[in-house]
Amino acid sequence: MSRKFTYILLLVIFLGATAFIVIRYTTKQKEKNLVSYTLQPRTGLLSKSPDWTSVKKQAYSLNNALRQNPQDSKTALALATLFIQEARITGNYMYYDAGAMKYVDDVLAREPGNVQALALQSVIYLSQHHFAEGLSVAQKAKNLNPYYAFIYGLLVDGNVEMGDYKAAIENSDKMVSIRPDIRSYSRISYLREIHGDNLGAIEAMKMAVEAGPEGDEPTEWARIQLARLYENTGDVKSAEMHYTIALENRPGYAPALAGLGHIHIANHDYNQAIKLYEEAASLLPDYSIHEQLASLYMQTGDKEKENATIKELLDELTNSAKKGEQDESIGHYADRELAYAYLLNDDPDNALKHALIEYNRRPDNIDVNETVAWVYHKQGKDKDALPYVKTALRTNCKNPTLLCQAGLIYAAAGNKAQAKPLLQEALKNNPNISTDIKDESARVLKSI
Repeated sequence: MSRKFTYILLLVIFLGATAFIVIRYTTKQKEKNLVSYTLQPRTGLLSKSPDWTSVKKQAYSLNNALRQNPQDSKTALALATLFIQEARITGNYMYYDAGAMKYVDDVLAREPGNVQALALQSVIYLSQHHFAEGLSVAQKAKNLNPYYAFIYGLLVDGNVEMGDYKAAIENSDKMVSIRPDIRSYSRISYLREIHGDNLGAIEAMKMAVEAGPEGDEPTEWARIQLARLYENTGDVKSAEMHYTIALENRPGYAPALAGLGHIHIANHDYNQAIKLYEEAASLLPDYSIHEQLASLYMQTGDKEKENATIKELLDELTNSAKKGEQDESIGHYADRELAYAYLLNDDPDNALKHALIEYNRRPDNIDVNETVAWVYHKQGKDKDALPYVKTALRTNCKNPTLLCQAGLIYAAAGNKAQAKPLLQEALKNNPNISTDIKDESARVLKSI
């Protein structure tokens, strides 16, 4: 009798706990559904962007229309699209991701087969580095509408990030055959770069820039990628020209400021480089900008600012990851970025932990394998790094930083015959890459 009573009591407790969880989840969902999102003010130079006035007008109009008719899917998706773009411009991903996802989810709750809503959901997942989820949603959207060019771009992105480069190329070919535009040309460029065709990548990215309206954020983003390709091939003058044009077309455009800062690094003008990177960092909370800024402080001996920047970087990345665990609509996977941040902080053990977490998500991606290999190198475990660096090189990518890292790993592991051609290829055009890795590669190459 006692045992039977115990079973009944346990069942009651279990059912009560389950009911509590269900009620709590339902309450949270209701609260989430009641929340509305509005455009946040831009500050500083961002408020002087040529598109800001029209963006404000558009956001006001869409919010007003949605208040009058909350069931208007077309308006909800237009607002979600605006939020996704605003997140790119301002870096305020947590707020705008939550807003965009809320309106997308609202539409999908009413219309599960709405292809545009699925496409935007995929965009948000990919932006948050939830690559497997983004790829899955994009595939679902493609099955519903195989003639929507935008979907193939998402399939390109998702497959690249998951390391299925063959599928990425197939989807890129399909995309450009349906709609040759800035989106398809820029993806062709990236795939050419991944497969070692830097000149072809430059050609395609030029086409992307020419296909977009001058001054629009996607156009100037493509121009920044073109400048980066020029830097990697040693053409610093062309890179500087395109960074300057991007900044003229979009005042306060953080990637252009950072790009010009990188040019000053090549000229060993570190004070001007720091000034430009600090301005960029104040405008956009971008990981790569803060990482480069920390490296500049390190180079100039400003230990206090270096430590503060690294701490801020680690705090932001960790906070974003924690938010993602609590609510997938606002948080980003940031383990690859955390791996490099911990290397900056001289903590290779935590760097390896996060590099392997990302590797377990995406074992076929060349960039992830590069990260794991480099962390092992920093730990002095170059033989452990070899299988990862081999995978990182499997597409014949000619990125000079990757080639330098691979060459240094092979040299440290005792394979000088493998190291020499990699280092020679990396340095032959005098690319504008990180000074420390470039100098180390040159020293090692001389000793081989």
